[in-house]
Amino acid sequence: MTGLRPRAFLAEFIGTFALIFVGVGSIAMDYITKGHVGLTGIALAHGFTIAVMASATAEVSGGHLNPAVTFGAWVARQIDPANAAGYWVAQIAGAIAAAGLLHVAIPAGALQAVDVGTPAPAGVGGTAAVVVEAVLTFFLVFVIFGTAIDPRGPKVGALFIGLAVSLGVLMGGPLTGAAMNPARWLGPALVGGGGLQNWWIYTIGPFAGAAAAALVYTYVLAESVIRPAVRRPFPLGPARAETAGTANPEEPS
Repeated sequence: MTGLRPRAFLAEFIGTFALIFVGVGSIAMDYITKGHVGLTGIALAHGFTIAVMASATAEVSGGHLNPAVTFGAWVARQIDPANAAGYWVAQIAGAIAAAGLLHVAIPAGALQAVDVGTPAPAGVGGTAAVVVEAVLTFFLVFVIFGTAIDPRGPKVGALFIGLAVSLGVLMGGPLTGAAMNPARWLGPALVGGGGLQNWWIYTIGPFAGAAAAALVYTYVLAESVIRPAVRRPFPLGPARAETAGTANPEEPS
């Protein structure tokens, strides 16, 4: 097993912090502006943040910024269990810190009115909400594998990954909040966002969708080109690193 990657953990903390700060902030701004931000603006805020922060952190940590993505990486043998656990801790810590700081940056009344932007089912039952979260997370992780893992995919940073997040919010936002990310739900929920009663929706759904996408893409669509890479961050795949002739700087020589 490789050693732990503290720099990767810090990158995951920063990237997830940005997602919560901007994503929840956009929801609060929609309330303050009486709907002028709108669903499209909220979707773009989430998607743009993932696009830029996943691109910025890709070479350090792989730009997961999402415990479900890390779980999919582990299922596909792209990260070892110890580092996966470290990613989860960093992502959740970043989400909690961002939600806490928003209480300083945004008027308390606005945050309270939107439950700190905590995703929650609206007009659908729990089972339907799990299905929505699972399917949308499947699409997100499928795009990650197709554009960032598969060496044949287009190398456009995390642009398409961010677009997948925006598409998910546009479809699922009115139904479940379209978290597609356990940290996106847990951070705000722990900091005044209405409690943990929906924990099973925002863990089972994203984890199931991520695992299914990782298995389908790795072992059905691209078995011959995606190899186990537990010694490198995800989604920086082995083919890319080997083509460049460089080793991961945190690996022992």
